[in-house]
Amino acid sequence: MERAKQTSESIELGIVLALAGGFMDAYSYVARDGVFANAQTGNILLTGVHISEGNYALALRFLAPVLCFSLGIMLSDLVHERFSSRIHWRQVTVLVEALILLGVSFVPGDLSILANSLTSLACGMQVESFRKVRGSAFATTMCTGNLRSGTEQLVIWAQTGDRNAIRKTRNYYSIILFFILGGAIGALTTARIGEKALLLTCIPLSLVFTVMIVEEEHTLEAEETAGKER
Repeated sequence: MERAKQTSESIELGIVLALAGGFMDAYSYVARDGVFANAQTGNILLTGVHISEGNYALALRFLAPVLCFSLGIMLSDLVHERFSSRIHWRQVTVLVEALILLGVSFVPGDLSILANSLTSLACGMQVESFRKVRGSAFATTMCTGNLRSGTEQLVIWAQTGDRNAIRKTRNYYSIILFFILGGAIGALTTARIGEKALLLTCIPLSLVFTVMIVEEEHTLEAEETAGKER
């Protein structure tokens, strides 16, 4: 059973993951043929538009990331089922995600459909593995749901003065702002160094992985101490 309060559900880790999420979306859009790694609504829409025009090859360019995003969600669930009883399963997810993105950075420009599909696979894993911040549903790879929830909490605060609602509002909008910052950094660095810019996402993901390792060690120490006291 997971603890009620986890570092993996902290606002700090949510912010770091949002930076990575924004970076990935900007990278795929700027460097990989205008496809969104995260925003699957846009990809689905453009798939339909190109099908209506009879341009099936172009439709596939946008459909492939959608399918791989779904595959990433399924892969994350499999990792959860396989590892949750023995180790912090999110560590495995982040490690796999970082390795995927590391590989994508070396995919040549003429294979962007492969690069986008793998990046969306990684995004699907992230969005499924990190779904809460301080007990509230969040997304670190897209902003529509966060915008809706944050605005809803803002209205609740304005009507009732509920401090918990304004705290949630700050959290939601913080995630959105750092997603924007990640997108800006991603666009700037991709414009300068091209496909290899995706290597930079390994920095925030490594930080998340390290923090969760430390959390796991503290958990084991606490369990050992509790066992001795019994």
